[in-house]
Amino acid sequence: MRVGLLESRAARLPGYWAAYLKELGATPVTPAVSDAQALELGRESLPGEPATVQLTLGRILGLTRVDTVLVPQWAAVSGDAWSEALPELLSRRISGLPTLLGVPDQPDALENTAAEVGLRVTQNAGMVRRALEKVRPLGQDARAAPPVLSRGSRVTVAVIGPRALMGEHLLTHPLRAALDELGLYGVFSTDLSVPEVLRRAERMPGDAAPGDRELFGAASLLGGKSAVRGFVLAVPARDGAAQAAAARLAAAQHKPTLTLQLDGQSEFPDLAAFRDRVTLGRFALDPIEESGA
Repeated sequence: MRVGLLESRAARLPGYWAAYLKELGATPVTPAVSDAQALELGRESLPGEPATVQLTLGRILGLTRVDTVLVPQWAAVSGDAWSEALPELLSRRISGLPTLLGVPDQPDALENTAAEVGLRVTQNAGMVRRALEKVRPLGQDARAAPPVLSRGSRVTVAVIGPRALMGEHLLTHPLRAALDELGLYGVFSTDLSVPEVLRRAERMPGDAAPGDRELFGAASLLGGKSAVRGFVLAVPARDGAAQAAAARLAAAQHKPTLTLQLDGQSEFPDLAAFRDRVTLGRFALDPIEESGA
């Protein structure tokens, strides 16, 4: 069986699904298009949806002759229907897609789903059991070193956003370049250990959405560091739920905050003014108004 694999660079457990499929004797298939081509394909089909959804759809359309596609399930913020049910929503909106299976990236939910995937692929319980045993070490969070919080004479800012966005080089690289050009050093939330982020979020109410917990935990970890002078909150363009989550996060901060919608653009007009605020140390309680894509 040929199985499409959309394992993102933001995956919490990178390499697990590719290794598992190989142990099952399946052929992992990755998109035959570049990320830029995938984004364009997704925009043509779903022009009004978030950039991350467009990119995922474009990658699916870039798969050739697959029976099933494993689609990462991301921690959803409150009201985030796409992250909660991405395979189902894509299948409803776009006809002719292969079977889409949502797969988790957190250790406690991994093995049961992997067993279901394995039985679908092989119909052989013994092979599934052996494959699960071999890849079990890959299903645990690797120990991550703390990120470097300062670099030369640059001013450090925390860049926080959903992992589904922050792991996409195509969407975040222009922001990294813009920060560098302005003399800012960005510490990205994807540089943090996810278990540590979630431990820091334990103070949130029990009914808080998983994605809100990740954002809060990252902001709490980095916000308490004296080297961090402000926050850039990154959200996918056209993602109302992520924008609302960023607004809630910004309201709780006491350092300068700028929200940016990322769509692969290279210009960020509000970033220079934000740089001036953090460079001059003019901390304000109110965040800068959100910048459009």
